[in-house]
Amino acid sequence: MIRVNLDVVMAKRKITLGELAKRVGITNSNLSILKTEKAKAIRFSTLEALCKELQCQPGDILEYIEKE
Repeated sequence: MIRVNLDVVMAKRKITLGELAKRVGITNSNLSILKTEKAKAIRFSTLEALCKELQCQPGDILEYIEKE
C-alpha cells in the first residue's frame, strides 16, 4: 500500500491545508482527500507542485508499505 505522509511534511513546514491548497492550485477538498489517504490516484503535475511548494522529494510525501 502507499502511505501518504503529507501531514508530516506540512507540519515540518508549518503550513496549513488551506494555504498549501491555494499555493498549489487545487481545492481544499481534493488536498484533504489526498492527505487522508482516500485518493485513488495523484497527477504528476500535482505531485510536482506539492514538492515545489514544500521543498521536498516525492518520497517524502509518498511511501510504499508492504501489506502484512
